[in-house]
Amino acid sequence: MRRWNGRFAGAVGCMLAAAAVAALSAAAANSAAAPQPKDDAGWLKRHEAMNARVKEGHAGLLWIGDSIVERWEKQGRPVWDTYYAHRDAVNLGISGDRTEHVLWRLQNGNLGGGIAPKGAVVMIGQNNGPHNTAEEIAEGVTAIVAELRKQLPETKILLLAVFFRGEKPNDEQKKLAQTNDILSKLADGSHVFYLNVNRIFLLPDGSISKDLMPDFEHPNREGCRVWAEAVEPTLAKLLGDDAVKP
Repeated sequence: MRRWNGRFAGAVGCMLAAAAVAALSAAAANSAAAPQPKDDAGWLKRHEAMNARVKEGHAGLLWIGDSIVERWEKQGRPVWDTYYAHRDAVNLGISGDRTEHVLWRLQNGNLGGGIAPKGAVVMIGQNNGPHNTAEEIAEGVTAIVAELRKQLPETKILLLAVFFRGEKPNDEQKKLAQTNDILSKLADGSHVFYLNVNRIFLLPDGSISKDLMPDFEHPNREGCRVWAEAVEPTLAKLLGDDAVKP
């Protein structure tokens, strides 16, 4: 009987190990949810600069994303200074990033230094369009939200719908619209909130306004202004401060 029990325990152990391997394999199959750094010196340099910045503390607000977020430091700088500088905002956007890159960054120092921001604005997933399904992209964003909740449990997360790109309606836009539908369900009314402001960049025929997004992907200065105005009422409420007046 003792030998049989040993064999039974061994068999159960093997089954559990096999199940664990299967689960890991399933997760790995979705590249959007598997943390991954970029093999790029410029990317790593900016990542390390971000880590150094958060170690300085006084980070009241985080903006997390890709080139669309990074461009707050360039075309959107005047708007950023008006809406976010006084909130000690930190820009955690890197051009070309997909969800897996952001997830890796958050797990490797971007949230370090003991910071306790009131809010974190997340807008990521557009660059996953050519590589992943709508469900996979949503899973990647969900992993990012989970990481934020894990490391910054008191921070309010404002999850923005992924921006579309391409002048005319296209298949990728349809995919990202499906992603946004899934992401909207992450809102819990307590710590995670969802906001879709994509309409401000669209013309009546569904095409993207060249006046606000000249390359049909990134907001210019005017695009950043109307973007900030659209986000401000919700963001100010989450942060518990006075909204910036247009």
